[in-house]
Amino acid sequence: MNNISYYKDGKGLYCLFFIWLLISFSSVYARNTIRYSTAFTQQHQIQGTITDGINPIPGVTIAVKNKSGTSAISDYNGQYIISASATDTLLVSFIGFKTALVPIKGRKTVDIQLIYDTTTLKEVRVNAGYYSVKESERTGSIAKITSKDIENQPVTNVLATMQGRMAGVNIVQTTGVPGGGFDIQIRGQNSLRTNGNNPLYIIDGVPYSSDPIGTGINSAVLPTQPSPLNSINPDQIESIEVLKDADATSIYGSRGANGVVLVTTKKGKSGKTKFAARMSTGTGTVTRFMDLMNAQEYLNMRIEAFANDGISPIPDYAYDVNGTWDQNRNTDWQKELLGGTAVITDIQTSLSGGSEQTQFLLSGNFNKQTTVFPGDFNYKKGNLHLNVNHESENKKFRINTSIGYTIQNNNQPRLDLMREAVKISPNAPALYNTDGTLNWENNTFNNPLRNLEGKYSSKTNDLIANVMLSYNLTQDLQLKSSFGYTTLNNTETTANPSTRYNPAFGLGPEFSTLIASGADRKSWIIEPQLNWNKTIRQGKLNILLGSTFQSQQSNQLVQYASGFSSNSLIYNLSSASNIFTMVSEETEYKYQAFFARLNYNWQEKYILNLTGRRDGSSRFGPGNQFAVFGAVGGAWLFSKENIFKNNAFLSFGKLRASYGITGNDQIGDYQYLNTYASTGINYGGIVGLQPTRLFNPNFGWETNKKFEVALETGFFNDRVFLTAAWYNNHSSNQLTGIPLPGTTGFSTLQGNLDATVQNRGIELTLRTVNIQKNDFNWSTNINLTIARNKLLQFPDLESSTYSNQYIIGQSLSIQKVYHFTGVDPQTGIYTYEDVNGDGQLSGIEDKKTIKDFSPQYYGGLQNTLRYKHWQLDFLFQFVKQINYNESIYFGVPGSSGNQPKAVLNHWQQLGDIADYPIYTDGTNSTAVDAYYKYFESDGVISDASFVRLKNISLSYEIPLKDVQCKLFFEGQNLLTFTKYKGADPEFKSSGYLPPLRVLSAGVQFSF
Repeated sequence: MNNISYYKDGKGLYCLFFIWLLISFSSVYARNTIRYSTAFTQQHQIQGTITDGINPIPGVTIAVKNKSGTSAISDYNGQYIISASATDTLLVSFIGFKTALVPIKGRKTVDIQLIYDTTTLKEVRVNAGYYSVKESERTGSIAKITSKDIENQPVTNVLATMQGRMAGVNIVQTTGVPGGGFDIQIRGQNSLRTNGNNPLYIIDGVPYSSDPIGTGINSAVLPTQPSPLNSINPDQIESIEVLKDADATSIYGSRGANGVVLVTTKKGKSGKTKFAARMSTGTGTVTRFMDLMNAQEYLNMRIEAFANDGISPIPDYAYDVNGTWDQNRNTDWQKELLGGTAVITDIQTSLSGGSEQTQFLLSGNFNKQTTVFPGDFNYKKGNLHLNVNHESENKKFRINTSIGYTIQNNNQPRLDLMREAVKISPNAPALYNTDGTLNWENNTFNNPLRNLEGKYSSKTNDLIANVMLSYNLTQDLQLKSSFGYTTLNNTETTANPSTRYNPAFGLGPEFSTLIASGADRKSWIIEPQLNWNKTIRQGKLNILLGSTFQSQQSNQLVQYASGFSSNSLIYNLSSASNIFTMVSEETEYKYQAFFARLNYNWQEKYILNLTGRRDGSSRFGPGNQFAVFGAVGGAWLFSKENIFKNNAFLSFGKLRASYGITGNDQIGDYQYLNTYASTGINYGGIVGLQPTRLFNPNFGWETNKKFEVALETGFFNDRVFLTAAWYNNHSSNQLTGIPLPGTTGFSTLQGNLDATVQNRGIELTLRTVNIQKNDFNWSTNINLTIARNKLLQFPDLESSTYSNQYIIGQSLSIQKVYHFTGVDPQTGIYTYEDVNGDGQLSGIEDKKTIKDFSPQYYGGLQNTLRYKHWQLDFLFQFVKQINYNESIYFGVPGSSGNQPKAVLNHWQQLGDIADYPIYTDGTNSTAVDAYYKYFESDGVISDASFVRLKNISLSYEIPLKDVQCKLFFEGQNLLTFTKYKGADPEFKSSGYLPPLRVLSAGVQFSF
């Protein structure tokens, strides 16, 4: 490849870690010390405890009013000590609470109770990546959740904590199997490539690859590869910010084209050393089962099918109805194969503390989940996280170090049992013989537990490390640099032993197979920055300059082995008779960028924000490796105009807008080069090469133009806070495969299509403080997203291979299908609209009905209620959408295999008006052909809208003096209100286990 010679390696990181060791351990972790001024001679030591009425509050700032330099910070027990005179007044402030003025009045002990002020959201600082900004002064679109939202959810993946809580962020869980993946889209699908829409993940300042863990070959039990964010323990997260518009994302250039997810982990705080622990145990079950036929209904269907086909007597192969199987047996196979209870155990501990200059946090987590499948399958995850902060005495030098290491071990069946569980005949034989062996019922029963004989195993080790150094050169000028390193190692195996076959076949280990793969990914990044702040007249100017140097190396090896000498040696490749290498590759990605930000704030009313980035990527050919992206954002805080000052109704008002261009290089490595791969075939003692890609150095960056305008308003001292945003994004110069004639030997050539995709939508968020008392608080958060995706242009679409996939003016998520017209009352066969009237159904000519699978709108409703020591949180998630219904799982009504009860409403005689066709065992070829066209019609597509009680948490704080102790109950996916007929309305992948209902209880304490 054409490497960009910016740098060679990351050896400087070793020096950096050595410096960190010297600095971090040079300070003694001590109790929080109090600074006090010597300007006053008559001083007393004032002490006390700060609480919210129930719990102590650490980190509260206590100052003496009108006396600069005299301040203290409460420790983890909420205790403080400060020097003050008997007539002084304490000024007590903490984010999220109302500032309190407390006269000392000669007292030596002054206990203080702060009152919640949930209306101060606009003063909270949000993380925008390279900088932070007040909520009230941000010009970009940034959604945020904090640890308070995260810690109440019994989940193991960061993305699961965000579902239903952020406008413009659509997240779907792809499986209920532990360790599975999630699909995330921030403001819709921008790229024609399904793998080109991943956001950028930043963990404590370190970019984390959005590429799935593993190779994508071995995980037949998972519809998508495991999420890379499985490596982050949600309990260790302080906040998650999602950057959405151009103003917020363009400083990340091409990496931020699809949005940015910023994950900030928790940090140590000054105070005495504190130990905290959280232990919980829970259960997971399938949310609901399909309503299927019982044995009698099923047998009646089968008998009627043979009668319709004119088959008598019942044939020998129909074991379910010819008397071979017990006619009185009735098994609910969904409960038998999927009705188990997954046991979930979670243990989290942390140790934190430090002095005013140096703070530390060491935390660990262990999580284990079993499955609802029969057998001993489980997912285990262990995590260790260390954070150390240090600040010099003169407060000029700061260092922050964060290191996280995660081990995952996932052991699952080879295949998901979902599809078999809904199709097995209800009178099928027992699974086991009396001696405990699998029952094959004299070779008449294909036992579903054969799939448990083969296992899928995945092991992942993951390290994320970051060091941030900063030094204040002057009062206005700060030099800062971030150093990050990540490494990931993943091994996967899918074993298919011969024991999965019926023993009557006599197949030994010579028929056993194994797919084994290994993937390694290492990345390092260095980002030096220079930040200048200056007050100029009535305005504040901030200029940020920085650069990025990043390198990522990936290795992958996938091998297929067969013919083992023994099944006990199936994981030993040297014991295989045949070994075939499916994938063996090494890739390297290099990236360099220079970025800048200019922000000017005039009188805290008029704000201008300019950001820009020049990107360089090794994924493009010479002449196209560099591109410039930028954005402009502005905000007007009109509530600070004289006309609105001291307005009792409107307490806050801001109008903001942004426009910018970002890019996208998510196409994989070496796409512009001639590439070759080994044939894997030995011919004459030589293994040859074959071409895999044609040379095309001319394609360049995908571009995404984003525009947004938003209104933020607060009423009644911000007790009602409303944000309304409208966005319009155009993604063009689409990077995708350009179709080639078959005579070239290649189906496509990587290049830019002059196609444009539009994502347009409205995002509404509403936060209300309904009740705010000392003993009782009630607040509500609502978010709603109404989004539309549209293909605006695609030159020569009708003559391209994409003509059957896309339509100009329609969404990228459409399906072209036949229009289902019901059951013919004369024949009992499914019928469809013959669009061109030629008397035949043609996929091209007659698939003219368009179905859009992208959600019309989605959102969430969250409530938080607190009464004395009790707290209740619950979230309802809602989505308006369509999806494939239950029919997609089943075969022809009347054939072998169970059916939904709805199929009982079927055609039986001339003139019947029914929902389902005539029963047939398969002999009626006309009915069979018409039925399978049903899967390509709008008949299998129905409303899949739902409202779900996504999360609920109830906790009780035990009032103890020296120990904080809380009992809690948590639930996930508790109730679903929907008209959908199928396994789960949220789910996109049929045949896989849907997300589980989880109930968990535990205890949390600290001292």
